[in-house]
Amino acid sequence: MQQMLSCFAALLFLSLPRLCLGATLDDLKQLEITCYVPSYLPQGFRLKNVEITYDETGADEDQNHPLPLYSIRYGNGWNASFTIESAREGIGDRNLMADETNAEETEIKSPFGPMYLIYRPKGKDGRKTEIIANWVSDPNMNEEKAKGPDSHPVLGRFHGFSASGITVAEFAKIIQSLHPVGGSKIPPLPSTAATNQATTETSALKIHPKVFNMIDSWVSDSESPVATEINLNAVEKNGNQFNEEALKQDGEWLVYSLPDTGGFMRYRVLEAKGNHYKVEYQENGGGTLTTASTIEFEIEKRNIHRNGSPAAIRVLRVLSYTQK
Repeated sequence: MQQMLSCFAALLFLSLPRLCLGATLDDLKQLEITCYVPSYLPQGFRLKNVEITYDETGADEDQNHPLPLYSIRYGNGWNASFTIESAREGIGDRNLMADETNAEETEIKSPFGPMYLIYRPKGKDGRKTEIIANWVSDPNMNEEKAKGPDSHPVLGRFHGFSASGITVAEFAKIIQSLHPVGGSKIPPLPSTAATNQATTETSALKIHPKVFNMIDSWVSDSESPVATEINLNAVEKNGNQFNEEALKQDGEWLVYSLPDTGGFMRYRVLEAKGNHYKVEYQENGGGTLTTASTIEFEIEKRNIHRNGSPAAIRVLRVLSYTQK
């Protein structure tokens, strides 16, 4: 019986993800992935826990290349905490709360671009029971995913941030102070001081080019824009219509290829300040003609009723349109 229990314990240990117990922030510096830590924490917060685990290697991946993941937890010893998690593949929506009637969504600025989060209870002020931000991808993840939809990230990671017992303003301040803890070969996050530069904001704006196709009219038509307000929540969830697998970053252009015709839809950011953007949009149906327009818009939150219940959505609202 003792031998059987020993064998079972050994098999159980081998089947679990490898876990580095008692890890420190210095251990994160030794990893080849980018790990983020805040330079600002609310008063009384201290580092509570650091964990390093290793993701499973796929059958078509290098079995001798470890794939680390990390998590960090800060807290004040009471009911307030801030947590950082990481993932490589198979992520889902983190912004799910059982009590959605008392939850509210918002958008904050971050070194990764616009960050969308949900919190409860409702209200702009006061400490929140729970704050959860959706996954954001680091520069390595963006670069590796741009190689093709079937590529597996090696250095790139998704990062998730959550908190309890603090205000949304404090959460935003922590997020805006995030920086890499190590990995000197990894390009650092864009400086928040440079958010008014188009090159910085180009990577921050993540909108499917087909959205701008809905704003443009056909060349033979006389009136544009057609759509002037678009539900971005629906765009992100409707993967059949807004297929992200055909997206590719080509320099400053985000390109959506049309495999049936050989054409494309693409845009580049001309100006970006806060939630205000100006882009140049180009479209080619597969022939010699490429049309172009300049679209200025804002991304803002709007409250609507959907299926009889109140819902908060993010919308792209067109401010100006110029056809070239």
